[in-house]
Amino acid sequence: MTLDWNAFTPWPALAGGLLIGLAAAMFVLLNGRIAGISGILGGLLKPVRGDTGWRVAFVAGLIGAPWAYAAFSALPRVQVDAGYGVLAAAGLLVGIGTRYGAGCTSGHGVCGLSRLSPRSLAATAAFMAAGFAVVFLVRHLFKL
Repeated sequence: MTLDWNAFTPWPALAGGLLIGLAAAMFVLLNGRIAGISGILGGLLKPVRGDTGWRVAFVAGLIGAPWAYAAFSALPRVQVDAGYGVLAAAGLLVGIGTRYGAGCTSGHGVCGLSRLSPRSLAATAAFMAAGFAVVFLVRHLFKL
């Protein structure tokens, strides 16, 4: 493995991480809710009166943010080195894992770890280990 030092840009990643952390902290402090995407989106599937407006606004912000960024700068080129079957299977497995883990990477990995939740630590360790194992299997054993 080699590191492309010309493409190594830690400052934008640090700024993005700080913004995500600040947004998650503000969300829990101002709304008393965890910024877990699966929970927010799942709440839209079974709407409760008076509880959908902020959820729609949150999801609209997730979708609209890249468009707002594109208004000021070129979006980075995205390259996915997987076929549609692998992507469909990955999405299905992530959905199943989110249900079994009672949360997603944003809920457990960002918000739960920052609250020092033991359940979130276990969930984050489990999904990271599963991700490492799947990447190893797909890239080195199955050569997909």
